[in-house]
Amino acid sequence: MSQSQSGSAPLAGRTLFITGASRGIGLAIALRAAADGANIAIAAKTTQPHPKLPGTIYTAAAEIEAAGGRALPLAVDIRDDEQVAQAVARTVETFGGIDILVNNASAISPTLTPDTDMKRFDLMHQINTRGTYLCSKLCLPHLARSSNAHILMISPPLNMEERWFAPHVAYSIAKYGMSLCVLGLAGELRGQGIAVNALWPRTVIDTAALRIAMAKYDNNERRRVRKPQIMADAAYLILCANSREFTGNFCVDEQVLRRGGQTDLARYRYEGVREEDLLPDFFL
Repeated sequence: MSQSQSGSAPLAGRTLFITGASRGIGLAIALRAAADGANIAIAAKTTQPHPKLPGTIYTAAAEIEAAGGRALPLAVDIRDDEQVAQAVARTVETFGGIDILVNNASAISPTLTPDTDMKRFDLMHQINTRGTYLCSKLCLPHLARSSNAHILMISPPLNMEERWFAPHVAYSIAKYGMSLCVLGLAGELRGQGIAVNALWPRTVIDTAALRIAMAKYDNNERRRVRKPQIMADAAYLILCANSREFTGNFCVDEQVLRRGGQTDLARYRYEGVREEDLLPDFFL
């Protein structure tokens, strides 16, 4: 993928609206962009410390500013149309526009149908599919004014095979809904020069939410994951690409990095864990 700008900090002064950026992959992407001097709107729900999940929109803002960026913490439930509209408006008022939207916020429940109650089904669809669509829709007028506009979904490639649905039908439908937004919006917006791509990890990524989900596993099993920085570095390469040339792609983190010339991925895994021991992620 070709670079949109020359120089050592292509995201300097660019504005990113990132959902779910108070922790995990969303925060890692924010910090990578902040190192260039980017502006980050943190659109997430957590305003008070969670008993099990570290990080709030305010602690994320402090980290982003310490990394060299400007931060705008916004308390947003992306299921709420008015809250998203207000957050988008505040971002534009504060930073003058929006260049990049990262649809990262997601709800997960990889459960069989008898074990998935409808409240959880609705939550996954409201956040994953509907939230992605809503944020994309409301950011579009501002992205259209950017010289290098990107929408990035943290969602899987569209592999329409039974094995990706059977173990967790409800979750798969909700995540694939995000990916269908990539497929459709890439075509719809190509003529406007707004890139729409997806990014997904090849392996399980170490996040606070994952640690809770893997609490029953021993420490060796929990270490068979990669650090969120691999997703951040891959996202960075995508978001620095020329939006008129790189769109409609379903990217996998390590493939993006290898195409960018990075062949040694050892720094993204924990000491003592071999490449072949890493846990493969859902959908790949």
